[in-house]
Amino acid sequence: MVTALLSHPDCWQHINPPGHPEQVARLDAVMAALEGMELARSDAPLAAESDILRVHPKRYLDSLRRAEPEEGWRRLDADTQLSPGSLGAAFRAAGAAVKAVELVLGGEAGNAFVATRPPGHHAERETAMGFCLLSNAAIAAKAALDHLGLTRVAILDFDVHHGNGTQDCVEDDARIFFASSHQMPLYPGTGDPSETGEHDNVLNVALRDGTKGSEIIDIWARDILPKVRDFSPELLIVSAGFDAHEDDPLAGLRMRTEDYATLTGMILDLADELCGGKLVSLLEGGYDLAALGESVASHVGQLKERS
Repeated sequence: MVTALLSHPDCWQHINPPGHPEQVARLDAVMAALEGMELARSDAPLAAESDILRVHPKRYLDSLRRAEPEEGWRRLDADTQLSPGSLGAAFRAAGAAVKAVELVLGGEAGNAFVATRPPGHHAERETAMGFCLLSNAAIAAKAALDHLGLTRVAILDFDVHHGNGTQDCVEDDARIFFASSHQMPLYPGTGDPSETGEHDNVLNVALRDGTKGSEIIDIWARDILPKVRDFSPELLIVSAGFDAHEDDPLAGLRMRTEDYATLTGMILDLADELCGGKLVSLLEGGYDLAALGESVASHVGQLKERS
């Protein structure tokens, strides 16, 4: 089996203003880091609107289409802008997530990494925020459940920021378990451990500023992965943000590059145990370019070893 890598040139056409942390150079760093790896590379399709509408209402999509400018930028909130290519990029990102699930569930790949932007885990059902427009992880999970025949999917988020958007989109669906470790206090201010979902299907683990990678790994081993095991998912979707790295400028956790390999290996062990290794990883955050490239290579290297 192979590890699939999905991306698309359209994802370079979402242009944020100069000085914004979420820049096209992030994808340059990721793709350069993966250049020498033997991966099954393919272009991301555009998401079918029916896949997106399982998560986001049509009025929200219509509002994004109305807001997309013909030139320059249109600000949606303090952190999130639209440029002329933004919706094309977002539809590719969502389409890549769904296609990756199809490849893995169809036996064409052992696992997959989706290298797209804009990221997705802050996008709520009807709110773009935190650099995110569409909830890619939730869209992929709902497609697996409603279209591809699964009954239980887990989404695991190790981005330094809480995946408030993913939680908003899935906390009312008992078929989806969402687990997030994240620094608190930090943007977006959600993710308190008291937030457990409508069906006890949400697990939030708050990490203090300065938490070391070894401590984070221990927390995943002790507090998070056993709860995922109890849920018995048939597919793992990973919101892979690399901004918990000690060199990232937007936060204060202290993961190192090698810690991402260790954490990824633990998650893959669980995927092997529960669901035949079926795992799809989606790029979320990571804003120091060198740390991002190295961490992605560490993460995808583990995927490749197991595929």
